[in-house]
Amino acid sequence: MPSRTRQPAVYILASDRNGTLYTGVTSNLVQRIWQHRESEVSGFTKSYHVAQLVWYELHETMESAILREKRIKKWRRADKIALIERENVWWRDLWSDIAG
Repeated sequence: MPSRTRQPAVYILASDRNGTLYTGVTSNLVQRIWQHRESEVSGFTKSYHVAQLVWYELHETMESAILREKRIKKWRRADKIALIERENVWWRDLWSDIAG
C-alpha cells in the first residue's frame, strides 16, 4: 500500500475555524502541506495565512483526487464545514498526524 506521502490526496486548509478555507490536491501530502506551512507557496494560502490542515482524503489515482477536489470547490462553505466536522469536530491541525 502506498504511503500518505506519495499518494494522491485532496485536502482542506483553514486559517482558523471561522476564517478562510482552501481546498487543494496533491500527489505528496506531507511535502505540500509543509510548503503551505512554511509559506513557500506564493498565492492565496500565503496571502491569507491559510496553513492549518483540517481535513484530507487519500485517493488511489490522481484523476479521482482531482475530480473530488473540483466537486468540493463547488460546494457551499456550510457543506465544507460539515465535511470537516464529520471527522475533525474540534478542527485540530492534522499536520502531526501526517508528518510523524
